[in-house]
Amino acid sequence: MFEAGFLGTRAPFFMDVVTLIVACLPLFVYVAILFAKNKKYKLHGVVQTLIFVFSVVIIGYFEMGVRVGGGFNAFMSGSGVSHTYASIILGVHIVIATVTLFYWTYIIVYANYEFKRQLLPGRASSSHKRLAIQTFTGIVLTSFSGIWVYLLLFVY
Repeated sequence: MFEAGFLGTRAPFFMDVVTLIVACLPLFVYVAILFAKNKKYKLHGVVQTLIFVFSVVIIGYFEMGVRVGGGFNAFMSGSGVSHTYASIILGVHIVIATVTLFYWTYIIVYANYEFKRQLLPGRASSSHKRLAIQTFTGIVLTSFSGIWVYLLLFVY
């Protein structure tokens, strides 16, 4: 877990794995969205749920690695970036990621409920789509800000 990573930076292996997954996450979710656009609603729901569950597992793996690895200050020690600046960017990332996780959890749970009640697709589609756009935007912002934090900690 803490051996040298594979991206050629100071980052440990687990951080490279998580960063690569976070970087690809918007693409994975977009593919799942395309299923809905092509009216493959059941497949869309299954794939979205699988991506969500996988993401939660990866968050757990990441959190365990950070805690066991000494936390933010331990990873910050090799960086040439100001601690204050990196802390602010990390704080913004955490806020975006946390809000996005709540939105994503809500939309998954509520969409499954609405699908079973046969409101999706149908009457609930417009509100589902609006929340989905907000959630996808949050996923993209989480990805970009996570990559930014990685760069600050392990590249600069």
